[in-house]
Amino acid sequence: MSKIAVALLLAIATSASALAGEGMWTPDNLPKTQIQAQYGFTPDARWTERVQKAALRLAGGCSGLFVSPNGLVLTNHHCVNSCVQQLSTADRDFIKTGFLAKEEKDEIKCPEIELNRLDQISHVTARVKKATEGKAGEDYSKAEKAVKSDIEKECVGKDSERTRCDVVDLYHGGVYDLYKYHRYQDVRLVFAPELEMAFFGGDPDNFNFPRYDLDMGVLRAYESGKPAKVADYFPFSKNGADAGEMTVIVGNPGGTDRQLTIAELESTRDVDLIPTLFLLAERRGLTEQFRSGSDEHWRIAQSDLFGIENSYKALRGRLEALQDPTVFELKRKQEAELRDFVNADPARKAKYGAAWDEIAKANGAYRNIEAQYKFIEYGRGFSSKYFDYARALVRGAAERGKPNAERLREFTDSKLPSVTQRLFSTAPVYPDYEKVKLAWSLTKLREWLGADDAFVKQVLGKESPEALAKRLIDGTKLGDPAIRKALWEGGADAVAKSDDPFIVLARSVDPEARAVRKRYENEVESVVDKNSELIAAARFEKYGTSVYPDATFTERFSFGAVKGWDEKGVAVQPFTDIGGAFVHATGSYPFALPKSWLAAKDSLNLKQRLNFVSTNDIIGGNSGSPVINRNAEVVGLVFDGNIHSLGGDYWYDERLNRAVSVHSGAILEALRKVYHADRLADEIEAARK
Repeated sequence: MSKIAVALLLAIATSASALAGEGMWTPDNLPKTQIQAQYGFTPDARWTERVQKAALRLAGGCSGLFVSPNGLVLTNHHCVNSCVQQLSTADRDFIKTGFLAKEEKDEIKCPEIELNRLDQISHVTARVKKATEGKAGEDYSKAEKAVKSDIEKECVGKDSERTRCDVVDLYHGGVYDLYKYHRYQDVRLVFAPELEMAFFGGDPDNFNFPRYDLDMGVLRAYESGKPAKVADYFPFSKNGADAGEMTVIVGNPGGTDRQLTIAELESTRDVDLIPTLFLLAERRGLTEQFRSGSDEHWRIAQSDLFGIENSYKALRGRLEALQDPTVFELKRKQEAELRDFVNADPARKAKYGAAWDEIAKANGAYRNIEAQYKFIEYGRGFSSKYFDYARALVRGAAERGKPNAERLREFTDSKLPSVTQRLFSTAPVYPDYEKVKLAWSLTKLREWLGADDAFVKQVLGKESPEALAKRLIDGTKLGDPAIRKALWEGGADAVAKSDDPFIVLARSVDPEARAVRKRYENEVESVVDKNSELIAAARFEKYGTSVYPDATFTERFSFGAVKGWDEKGVAVQPFTDIGGAFVHATGSYPFALPKSWLAAKDSLNLKQRLNFVSTNDIIGGNSGSPVINRNAEVVGLVFDGNIHSLGGDYWYDERLNRAVSVHSGAILEALRKVYHADRLADEIEAARK
């Protein structure tokens, strides 16, 4: 039996209840009895509310935290990397040199970062289920999307600039909650270290431990042109994390699949993970080749390469887990336990019994259209920022003229501020790089759909992918945000009259893209959603809410402790220190320390803890989450998981899974002694007084 399988066997031996460190809990359903029994601590209502509002979500896929009453925000460097790159130029490369705003006036707005502070959770399950009751297929899909759009619009009201509202599906549709956020779109870069230190060890060290990274970045939220005033923020702990200490991670895990059916897991493994890994491997080689062309190409492509390599490693870990036959057998036993419970009672069987088979049929339907869906609607065949802009303009022009409840979900009133933030972004677009990406993706479109496919012929005609990419990019003006804004404000008439080649392309492919999207929503998504609700109801009957919901990129609390682990008989200690970074360094990328650290070595406390691990249950999206103690003080900043955590999408094993964080003491040590950022260190430390 494999090591993974043994771990899972132990994990599900208690089937109905979570293990001590397991669980990504919503703020309104913390396992207080369990926490008290394990750690001697019970989070009360005020503690929970304060922590909830001091933590943040970066809408692009990360987490963060307020660390001062003046809107100062701490997160990871890799979460602000895109902003750092967008603000850089060939002559001023903040990726290599780092960035420090010495004064408030030097803080620069990030073109595309949005921060969300969770203010309120409301229960809307009854309203959503009433709207979808008795419906199936297209009728179910339309009703569900309409009621969600209506709820969100009512929640936002007339304050879309500062308010964001999302209806969130929990327990795969067993519960629907409305999350109301305070939205910050004026977000400015304050500090970022050099990439050499923020990602020290590079891809070889990624998802591993020991680590020696200062993966941190500092932003500031602004409102009305001034630093935002916030009531709830996290002070730094005086000493930081210590061995055995209870730790709480509060962040926004992107998604887990711990409650999926066997049919869904098989589809994930065979139809999603394997093809995606093939494409990522090719894309990595393509990006490496472009990046090796010059120093400027290196700068342009580094953010993409980090994302590709990170995704490849993470998804490979998930695939390896799902390819272990013993693991799958254990998952089958887990599903059988719930199905046996349903089948044991005639009434439950009549109500829920067919749900698993219906989901299996829907996944069969998905296999018939997945290539068209991914390459046409999802956009894999048109990998270019220019096409993204064009599609947003074409669809925005069509959708904004419809009643809110009838629009595509991404163009409802509550979502439009995020659409326009990306569309009007001042971030530069690099034509030569876009040509490489677009030509490759058009090649993949032809490869996966076939050279004789009618849609492929419509797109390529007699041109090669390279020739078409060159013609489109040489002829477009969508790299200019003023042009994009004029087209958006001009509405349907302006977009219809535009002869920009990317607008023409987006208009021509939109009917086919909408058609395959409709098939996906009606034949796959709506069936899975409806029957997942039934399985969730059965799970509630058996377990209640003692089981946490799968992650949904919404705020979750995870409780654990600072603790190493045993790796094949060798004890892995929970801490690394600054001195270890100098020992680990080789002088060559990615193990080269930046000049700033080499110059500061004699002044640094080499025994200061740098990185540490804890048993907290996390997943992608938790990057930038605060690690706090029972006093709601920052003891660390999450930036990674260890290699064992890659299977955390499907289960959690407290013996092996670890969150990896930057120690709070290292953050202050670096700010003062390496970067001489006393203004920031003073502001952070003043918050604890």
